[in-house]
Amino acid sequence: MIKKRAYKNVVRVTFELPGDAVDEHAGVAGSFNEWTPQDLPMEYVKTRDVWKAAVSLEPDSAYEFKYYVDGDQWVNDAEADEYTSNPYVEKNSVVHT
Repeated sequence: MIKKRAYKNVVRVTFELPGDAVDEHAGVAGSFNEWTPQDLPMEYVKTRDVWKAAVSLEPDSAYEFKYYVDGDQWVNDAEADEYTSNPYVEKNSVVHT
């Protein structure tokens, strides 16, 4: 799930995965952080049973991303704004701000 909140010069994007989608750890990697999931780790929110991370992005832009789950899985967001092909013959999620 993706939530967006627009402010004056930035859009705060919150990424969420269901609690049961992750065993130990997850991160968000994309064009906004040089595809480094360690730069945007997800935290488990026990009261909501979700894994969550947020980042501030420039408005009126499109960013490719994926979730990196448990150190061995790249996962797309089922509610992404769109999907685009990547060089690995797969798809990336896209979020529009």
